[in-house]
Amino acid sequence: MAKYDRIKNLREDNDKTQQELADYLCTSSQHYGKYELGHAEIPFERAIALAKYYGVSLDYIAGLTDNKHGISFNDLKPEQQRIVNVLDSLSSAELNEVSELLQALVDIIKSRTK
Repeated sequence: MAKYDRIKNLREDNDKTQQELADYLCTSSQHYGKYELGHAEIPFERAIALAKYYGVSLDYIAGLTDNKHGISFNDLKPEQQRIVNVLDSLSSAELNEVSELLQALVDIIKSRTK
């Protein structure tokens, strides 16, 4: 089970008590404390509520990124935005084909550098 250091750090950085967060999440402070210690999994709905409460991304709470606010389309470089727009316009079948072709190209490039 994961230990959620981020929610403890966010709570402390915002000068909140476990009881305040437990009240916000409609749970007991003992149960909320179990989330911070990793003794209980945070239900998805509560993770979303915490992300909204603190104004951070779910990826940040989960420890998948150090970027509190995630990445948005506008954060991408223009060439990355162009690629996203092209991919977004494809059907599922076309997207799958592009993915397979891209993997084949990557494999070719990697084989050349060995």
